Amino acid sequence: MPNSATTVLLCGVGGQGALLAADILARCAMACGQDVKLSEIHGMAQRGGAVTTVVRFGDDVSSMVADLGSVDYLVSFETTEALRNIAYVREGGVQIVSDESIKPLPVLTGRLSMPGKARKRLAEGGAKVIPAELLAKQAGSVKAVNVVLLGALSTYLPYQEDVWIATIEQRVPAKFKDINIAAFRAARAWMARENEKEA
Repeated sequence: MPNSATTVLLCGVGGQGALLAADILARCAMACGQDVKLSEIHGMAQRGGAVTTVVRFGDDVSSMVADLGSVDYLVSFETTEALRNIAYVREGGVQIVSDESIKPLPVLTGRLSMPGKARKRLAEGGAKVIPAELLAKQAGSVKAVNVVLLGALSTYLPYQEDVWIATIEQRVPAKFKDINIAAFRAARAWMARENEKEA
């Protein structure tokens, strides 16, 4: 990995597990001997409110701030939040987006409308739009969407799979360990198949 820090922005809505995903990512990087900075959460962290967090890691990370056009990896738990945060992604950066769309309160009350053709716009912009909820359900629980997205992200990062697995095992309750590991591996397999299609 180069000396410069790698920046990952995770976004979604409260209750989707973005905080746990960020924590697992940070711990994995630390387990590999890297310096890590984890941002505070911006926005409303309660269920349904927008949640954004930044994890930066590398040999020496001086700041946790992610400016517009500086993010290497955008990991979004739903399509609207991906579109809202896309300006943070640098040129050539990677977007990993769950294909789920969640209507925020202003949309439910009729004050705002959902962006049109979000999935299509993201895919046309080069995003990896992943069926995260489906893969999580197949692994045993829809609550494992966050680990599905980490599995997809892991295919771009230099950490060995066993380090990821060990970190997941440390952070999730024992009774959900097998489900989360299955979700992580399912996402890696999905990404491998997608990359083969594009090769």
